[in-house]
Amino acid sequence: MAEAAQPTLSLEEQAKLPTCISCNRLITPWERGVAFLCPNCGEVLIWRCSKCRKMGVPYKCPKCGFTGP
Repeated sequence: MAEAAQPTLSLEEQAKLPTCISCNRLITPWERGVAFLCPNCGEVLIWRCSKCRKMGVPYKCPKCGFTGP
C-alpha cells in the first residue's frame, strides 16, 4: 500500500513541532506521537514518535536519567 503524500510545513511551523526524544525526528501534527511526563520524576515532558513507540526504542529522561521503552 502506497503512503499518501504528506503536506509540507513552513519553517515557522516546523520550529513549533516537538521532537522525538528517542530519534530526534520532528513529530508532525498528522503523526500519532505521544507526550507524557517522565514516569519517574514527573518534571520533564517526553515526546515519542509513532515509529519509536511501535519499535520499542528506549528513551532516557534528561533530568533524572530514567530509561523506558
